[in-house]
Amino acid sequence: MSRNSKLYEINTRVWLKKFGNDATLKNLPFSVFEELSKKNFQYVWMMGIWKNCSDIIDPVCFSPELIESYNNALRDWQKEDVIGSPYSIDEYVVNPLIGTSEDLKIFKEKLNRLNLKLILDFVPNHFGASTKYLKSNPEMFLRANKELLEDDPTLFYSPFNNPEVIFAHGRDPFFPAWTDTVQINFFSENARASLIDILLAIAEVADGVRCDMAMLPLNNVFESTWLGVLNKFDIKKPKEEFWKLAIDKVKLKYPDFIFIGEAYWDLEWTLQKLGFDFTYDKRLTDRLAADDLNGVRSHLRADEQFQKKSVRFIENHDELRAVAKYGVEKSLAAATLISTIQGMKLYYNGQFEGKKYKVPVQLGREPVENTNELIKKYYDKLLSVTADEIFTSGKWNMLQASPVDVKDNSYLNFFAWEWVYNNQRRIVVINYSNRISYCRLKFDVSGYNENLLLKDLLSDVTYERSKHEIQNAGLFIELKPFHSHIFSIIS
Repeated sequence: MSRNSKLYEINTRVWLKKFGNDATLKNLPFSVFEELSKKNFQYVWMMGIWKNCSDIIDPVCFSPELIESYNNALRDWQKEDVIGSPYSIDEYVVNPLIGTSEDLKIFKEKLNRLNLKLILDFVPNHFGASTKYLKSNPEMFLRANKELLEDDPTLFYSPFNNPEVIFAHGRDPFFPAWTDTVQINFFSENARASLIDILLAIAEVADGVRCDMAMLPLNNVFESTWLGVLNKFDIKKPKEEFWKLAIDKVKLKYPDFIFIGEAYWDLEWTLQKLGFDFTYDKRLTDRLAADDLNGVRSHLRADEQFQKKSVRFIENHDELRAVAKYGVEKSLAAATLISTIQGMKLYYNGQFEGKKYKVPVQLGREPVENTNELIKKYYDKLLSVTADEIFTSGKWNMLQASPVDVKDNSYLNFFAWEWVYNNQRRIVVINYSNRISYCRLKFDVSGYNENLLLKDLLSDVTYERSKHEIQNAGLFIELKPFHSHIFSIIS
């Protein structure tokens, strides 16, 4: 398993529409995956393939807030475009509109032949509010009573209109409840065993899972979120963490199966210690958006194992599109940064074309947007450059930019690092600012001739420089706002 791998996310239900209303996993063109393989991607995350609870769309998917988000993303949306959240899962079977279990099996086999591994969703915190498991296995879910329901009808509900059968909706403690979901009781042995069985079943048809809101099942998080309910029903916290039990059991049977955790609240390291192969790095995303260069540098000096297990991204289905959030030039500088550091790199379908509209997960259609050719050309080049083995198997080291002139502090606008592998070296320099900036950069050139050729792989321009200059004063760098170099040294 490569620690410096690339993951491509596809919003499956929306993406399939590009190939016609009848497109499924069985009959879609495979050229997009062939291109990803050529660019040395290792993983494809097909987000939203499981059967969701379609019967709750009308009562919960047309709130004023959601309607506003539909209007912002798709001006001509119709009621039939609202197909419900893929995170409101009925059961872990392929949505019939996407394909069959056999289609999924064949799809995975075709991906694997391209050296691509399939990642699917696992939503540990909740199921859809009308899931079939409410009848077949109600012990999985967090029970409530009439008193709790009367106190907070947005947090609790009766799925069968039976005042004696009341459950909690799923929630993040910092936001309103997700009223299209039912909360799993992580302190229930039945729930834990059932979820582990589901994970084992997914491991038969996929190479890994992206675990939604992976920090919510942690014992302390679950306890603090639901303390009032747990105390009322005398539900005790178990000693073992759910994730430790689940990951150990799955990896015992499927040792190469990977766990990717969506994680926040500085709980990434906790999840990694429990067995997660990778966890989201939202802190880096936020610092890049805020132009917190010192914060980014400090972040990238964290423990190497933590870095290698971090998922770097500037957009995904939950985030604003990078072009909308950063602007074109800054988004490309940020893309260069995440593409040339340690860890897993996550890219979202449409990112390479410069799409601007964030589509709510409840929508089954996206607006037609023209491809931004400048962005597409840049990503084509960047992904081609970083497909080299040096960026997956090499050793990464941060470099220190220094001033050209004591009166000029623009050197502080630079990020710089190197990759070293098999006597090869790549030097990455990024001006992460809106002004022309200058710096000097020293790096090891002891094994090279006195006159060096530095080829910028992004621009295909070659510079001749002296070894003496680089070792003593440092390589002189001048870069336009949000521009980058990726140098290959030719002796």
